[in-house]
Order: sequence, then C-alpha cells, then structure tokens
Amino acid sequence: MIARGDRVLSLAVGQPAAPIDPFRAMDVLAEANRMIARGDRVLSLAVGQPAAPAPEVARAAARAMLDHGRVAYTDALGRQELRERIARHYADAYGQTVDAGQVMITTGSSAGFNLTFLAAFDPGDRIALAAPGYPAYRNILRALGLVPVELEVDRSSGYVLTADHLRAAHEEHSLAGVLIASPANPTGTVTPRDELRRLVEYADAQDIRFVSDEIYHGLAYGKAEATALEFSDRPIIVNSFSKYYCMTGWRIGWLILPPGLLRAAERIGQSLYISAPELSQVAATAVFDATAELDRVRDGYVHNRDLIARRLPELGFRDIAPIDGAFYAYAAIPEGEASATQFAADILQRCHVAITPGTDFDTRRGERFVRLSYACDHETLAEALDRISARRSA
Repeated sequence: MIARGDRVLSLAVGQPAAPIDPFRAMDVLAEANRMIARGDRVLSLAVGQPAAPAPEVARAAARAMLDHGRVAYTDALGRQELRERIARHYADAYGQTVDAGQVMITTGSSAGFNLTFLAAFDPGDRIALAAPGYPAYRNILRALGLVPVELEVDRSSGYVLTADHLRAAHEEHSLAGVLIASPANPTGTVTPRDELRRLVEYADAQDIRFVSDEIYHGLAYGKAEATALEFSDRPIIVNSFSKYYCMTGWRIGWLILPPGLLRAAERIGQSLYISAPELSQVAATAVFDATAELDRVRDGYVHNRDLIARRLPELGFRDIAPIDGAFYAYAAIPEGEASATQFAADILQRCHVAITPGTDFDTRRGERFVRLSYACDHETLAEALDRISARRSA
C-alpha cells in the first residue's frame, strides 16, 4: 500500500496536473456574494447547505471544550469516543455491526473521498460514476491520475445507475471501482434496496471496489435508505455530518473501511491532514443526541419538497428527476431558453435568485438542466419561485 502512495506522489511531481473543471455552484455563490456585498437581496438555491445551524447540543459541547482551553491534534483515525459512537449508530440505524476500529474520522466527506481514492486505487484505474453526478468526484479522480467513467442515467431508469449499467461498462472496458451515491446529488434519487444489493453483489463478484456515498442518509422521503454494508463487508462507506446533521462548516465526516485499507488510509491521512479538527469531533459526538431537533429540520425539507415539486412544472421545467431524497430538484430548463448557463445567469441578474446550471453535474447534457437546492427556509423558497415566475410572465 505504501508503494501505491509512492506512485501517486511520483505522478504528482512527474507529470502535468490534470485539468480540473470549475465547480460552478461555487462560482454562482461567489457572484451572488458579490451582489450581496453591493446591497442586493439575493436568494440562494445554488448550494447544498442547510439553512439551519448545528444543533444546540453540538454547539454546547464545542463551547464547553473551548472553555476548557485546549484544542489539539487527535490520532489520524480520530477520537475514540466519536469512532465508537459512529459504530453504535450503524447498529441503531441499520442493524449492522461495525467495529469502531474500522471507522476513520475525516475533514468532511471531501477528505474522505481523497483518502478513499488514494488508498484503494492505482493511477490509471477506471472508476464508474453516474452522470449526472457530483462534480467533485470526477475532479478529484482526475487530479489523482484516476479515470472517471461516467455512465449516463436519465428519466428512463429513474436516474438510478443500475447493475446492468455497471455490467455493460465493465464488459466493455475493465473497471477497478464504482461510486454510488444514494440519495444522490444533484438528482435526489434514492437507489432502491434491491438494486443496491445487485450493484454490491456484482461489484464483489467482479472484484470491483464499491464506494458508497451515504452523506445524504437521513434525508430520504419514501422508503428508508440502505447502507451498502447490509450486503457485504467489502464496500467503503463515505459519510458526513454536513447534511442531515447541519454541520457543513465544521468540516467533519467519516469513513467505514475494510480492514485491509485502514492502515493505508491512516498513513495517508497522517501526512495530508494530521487529523480532523478536534473541536468538530467533540461537537459531532454530541450531535447524535439531537435527533428530535434534526428531524424537525428534515420536516422542513419535506414541506419545501412538496412546494418545489408542485411549482416547477407550473414554471415550465421538464424532465424533473425523482425528488426522493437529499434537498435538490434537478430539472430541464423551460422551452425556449437557450442554455442552462445563460438561464441561470439571467435568473441571478434579473431575479436575484441563484441556481446552478447542470453543466456542473453532466458535461455532455448539462446545458439543458439546472439544479435548485431547497435546503433554505420555506419563505425563502416560496419567494425565490415567485421571482422566477414573475420573470416568466414579464
């Protein structure tokens, strides 16, 4: 495994860096912030960030630690108390036994993906992803010398990457890994339990490393989400305190790693990050006791989901992905609009509403689509949709 890390280092210093696409949602946010600084009242549906603060119990734990006066490094794997609490969460939420020794605390899920890709794959390995999908996946993979293989999904498959998709891609050109997000960004799609089982079982049979992005667990609005660990002990689980737990800026997440990858991820983490912030780890341990508060926030997303599902067709949006989970709507732009990039720019300038063009999520078909986040409060969402409606009728 150390040789694998050495090869990544050699790639970084011996070859030009891979071109990295911009993350346009953040570009939109930057422009919106510039407008706000000029005094404009901009409503943002662009970034997947809960409007609610971290629960009070988490903030209280952080305040108590600050009053103690010392915030320090931890082990690269994280505080034992938090690792044990996460292991207990898998028993409580999924009925799965997870050894706390398999848990690694990360600086958000972003660091989790870095560590996963570095520990599990070699440069040149091909990793299957759904398109549309979260753009940072392919950007990180390319930066590390890996090859993202984007498999197109659409309304015909419910925007779900299936085992049949995976099989066809693997038979065409061998894959080293596959990354499945459920609920997914940007579509909000939840992979059905039986399909997730088929994916995991096919990956195991073909020795394809399965990476399960579960950062939107807790935010599904139909059947409960399944963890990939229900079907195998081989998948790598990436999760985060950013979404359901409302702790985006705390930059704290976790991995569940098979024993054979744990030491490699730990050694890479020691060099890249030393450890996740101790203050955030303390707050994250406490946040598991905030279920009632967090479920009230989730109820607000359900209220928002009902509104956006009703209003988008009225506003001319088409081919709307299933709004099954997370807090996003992904939809084709209305007839007559030239492109998603121009449409989003016009909405921002004329309506002072920030949305994200689909080119972030699908490089081939994305100019037909936009993503709208409904993680804001209900009044903000209603006003934003009214402003878009006023532009359409003007």
